[in-house]
Amino acid sequence: MAVLETVVIAFWAMLPAYVPNNAAVLGGGGRPIDGGRTLGDARLLGDGKTWRGTASGITAGLVLAGVLTLVADDVSSAIGFAVPTFEPLAALGLAAGAMLGDILASFLKRRTGRQRGAMFPGLDQLDFVVVSLPLTALLATEWFFTWFTWDVILVVVVLTPILHVTTNMIAYKLGLKNEPW
Repeated sequence: MAVLETVVIAFWAMLPAYVPNNAAVLGGGGRPIDGGRTLGDARLLGDGKTWRGTASGITAGLVLAGVLTLVADDVSSAIGFAVPTFEPLAALGLAAGAMLGDILASFLKRRTGRQRGAMFPGLDQLDFVVVSLPLTALLATEWFFTWFTWDVILVVVVLTPILHVTTNMIAYKLGLKNEPW
């Protein structure tokens, strides 16, 4: 597989996991998932993890996967190689896994004494990847191993932090986030 082809497939395949956390920021608010409960002296998750944001994020990922599936044949014809179409369980694994990864990262941040919005290098950039990929492999095994070859996974691990930092900087400059990470 050519390098450009690998990068395009990695980006396309991960889009339903890349979008949910951004959509959660836009559609969030409301009741926190943890209901204000604490573990020790710290909140379980914090006010930033809400039911509405989680539902918004998963919904955005699923809708995007549907749109990408609809245009995949035309895009594949235009670029000269196949891009993934998304089975429903693959889309669910990517979108829900991304949100679950972010929720688990929030839990880990609270356990390590970090406040909402505090930087946690590495975890902040890859939390949704390390949950969405295994969940997708579990839910849509054949689809996952068709598209997520070792070289695609490597590109995802390298590309994701770059995209994460870039999109967060843009959201910060647009006033959508309180911190640039």
